Amino acid sequence: MRNLASPSVIKEILSEYEFRFSKSLGQNFLIDEGALSQIVAGADIKDTDCVLEIGPGFGTLTQRLAAAAKKVVCVEIDKTVIPILSENLKDFDNFEIVNSDIMKIDIKSFTAEKFGSEKVKVAANLPYYITTPIIMSLLESRANFESITVMVQKEVAKRLCAECGTKDFGAISLAVQYFCNAEYLFEVPPSSFMPPPKVTSAVVRLDLLEKKRVCVKSEEMFFKTVKAAFAQRRKTLLNALSNAGCFGKSKDEISKILNDVGIDAKRRGETLSIFEFAALSDMLGK
Repeated sequence: MRNLASPSVIKEILSEYEFRFSKSLGQNFLIDEGALSQIVAGADIKDTDCVLEIGPGFGTLTQRLAAAAKKVVCVEIDKTVIPILSENLKDFDNFEIVNSDIMKIDIKSFTAEKFGSEKVKVAANLPYYITTPIIMSLLESRANFESITVMVQKEVAKRLCAECGTKDFGAISLAVQYFCNAEYLFEVPPSSFMPPPKVTSAVVRLDLLEKKRVCVKSEEMFFKTVKAAFAQRRKTLLNALSNAGCFGKSKDEISKILNDVGIDAKRRGETLSIFEFAALSDMLGK
């Protein structure tokens, strides 16, 4: 079995298949043995686990996941990678490749079909141009996920794990808090990839909560409120919510709601806790 963490092996594959990295698909393959081991350890992959991998590329991480897990299903959008991935993983009988776009899959139905009623762990080096939509799609799918461990751009990792009142805190931070406990695991330099990206990367682990962190009357209204508050994050909360034009309420009415909830209208969205957003959205939805 070829060691896909070896640059010389990757170069052999590139030559053999006349493969060209796709910038449009964000193809930067991780070739750092230490980082690969840390991802598997950070995701806590055991021989009883079912794993969903997104964007396996040549299968560098897949090799290690398949060696550690009970079953691995890979979703890869690039059809030119499929024969390479199949060849590189031929020594394993516990993995499956699906040539598809994860953003076009009904994730809940897909995981139920592939893994039945078993809990699923996600492990992936995500393409950076579409990181946030993929993570939100996974969280909103209501699939039977236990955890999501992903490599993302360092700045995105900070936002995923940010607490209220910090400069990195935003809509995605609140979405993660609503569904998960988040942990910033470790950073990975550009030199760990082929080709090297222009940014530092980081790995985060999101552990899905059995119950959502807050109880709201309407999830749709909750996330609408969050989105509106951060759409113009430099404006006061009153102005941001009023300018959103999606609540069917006048500025005076929104001002009264903020007062009733006990939130200063001059505050900005980044200073509100998830519990304050929950109370505010419930009132805005009346």
